[in-house]
Amino acid sequence: MFRNKKIVLSTILLLSSSLYAVDKLDNSLSEDHTFERVAQATQGLHLVDGWELMGDIRAGWVQYGYGNAPKADGTASDPLTNQGHIDSKGIYTMPKLSIASPRESRIRAKVTLAGATDFSLNDEIYEKRTFVFDPNEKESFLILQEAYLSYQDKEHKFLVGREELTTPMIDADDWYMLANSFELAYYTNNSFNNTTLNLGYFNKMAGVWDSGANGTEFHFMSEVSFVASEDKVRAGDKGIFFGAIEYNDEKNHNLQLWDYYAQELYNTFFLQYDYTNKLEGFSYDAGLQIIDFQGVGALASHNTTKIDYTLYSLRFDGNFDSGLDFATGYSKYTDGEGQGATLGAFGGYPYFANGMIFHFFEAGSLQNAASYKLQVGYNLEKIGLKNSWIGYRHTHFDLDSQYSQNASGKSQNRMLLNGIRVSYSTEVGAYFTGTYEHVDLDEEPNTFSLRLIGGYKF
Repeated sequence: MFRNKKIVLSTILLLSSSLYAVDKLDNSLSEDHTFERVAQATQGLHLVDGWELMGDIRAGWVQYGYGNAPKADGTASDPLTNQGHIDSKGIYTMPKLSIASPRESRIRAKVTLAGATDFSLNDEIYEKRTFVFDPNEKESFLILQEAYLSYQDKEHKFLVGREELTTPMIDADDWYMLANSFELAYYTNNSFNNTTLNLGYFNKMAGVWDSGANGTEFHFMSEVSFVASEDKVRAGDKGIFFGAIEYNDEKNHNLQLWDYYAQELYNTFFLQYDYTNKLEGFSYDAGLQIIDFQGVGALASHNTTKIDYTLYSLRFDGNFDSGLDFATGYSKYTDGEGQGATLGAFGGYPYFANGMIFHFFEAGSLQNAASYKLQVGYNLEKIGLKNSWIGYRHTHFDLDSQYSQNASGKSQNRMLLNGIRVSYSTEVGAYFTGTYEHVDLDEEPNTFSLRLIGGYKF
């Protein structure tokens, strides 16, 4: 990690940066991006003997309005408004550069450097919650984002090192300014018909948007979790074991079972079943999801953070050959505690009924809550704009006022989220995503977010 801004900026100007796609351990899309993923070419530059140089230079404007302007010292004008969150905004450039050994080889290595800078254009008092720099230091940075060695044949894969990786509950989440990356080891077995087995261990994580620590550096998984600081100290420097089995008959049925054991913190069990089918001019996905969170070890033995609840969800999504698509979702939270300490931790957002950006971070509590999502979209290729999509999403949260209150103790009964997103890419590597979302939460000023993020990859 390099902290000197001059070194970072001079290095960034030499980069034309990294691989956009991330490795996956499952075939599911994050709920937050249903029907929004447009084609993204990643050609790479071929070097000698099959080695590749890949890049992605990304830039964007992000803005979050909480009705709570920062004071001159950077603190909130009203610490009781919207949980003390501060209006934040900024423009950033995020370059990445990767070099990788030949794809045809069973043994493969890859190294990725990633950085972030604002070229000193932003006002620091508005950078507390832009989720790009460390919110305390607010400085440009450069990080060794990936560095791994892997072996892969037709039936087996083993990887060790740092990698941007996608699983349901721990995810690179590469939809914003910089992906999460993980220091890990895992093994994947594809020797059984229609069945994939995964075993592994996450040791550390870096990622500003999804980390409960300084996301511009790698920290142990226990430290980047969202539990109370006392629980992190008791847990010590711990990681997360995971195991999974996925069945896919390549026709209609897909079943995923995942278990993540965060040592001395909590266990997460994830089950999802999807039935997919295609009729004349129409394809659809009917899904069922169960996610259970339970405190374990040192956390379960103390009362600082209680984690004991289950999330049940349903969805029905469809896509017409005419270019129109829709996505619906329903979720129900049981009345146990722990949503704030678990939801969205480590970058996993597989939930069926949330917002585009804002969701469970705004309400006082989601204990015993329910949410309903309706999304409609359109593939603009049908009117001549290739690789383009536009969509609108509405999400309604029914909150239980017994559990959900604002900082002043006033009860909250509902939260409404309305968002619009436009996505575009070209076959030569350029891409853009624009997202706006408005939140109307009981007993709080309305909030909004705006992200305009684009770039070029090779």
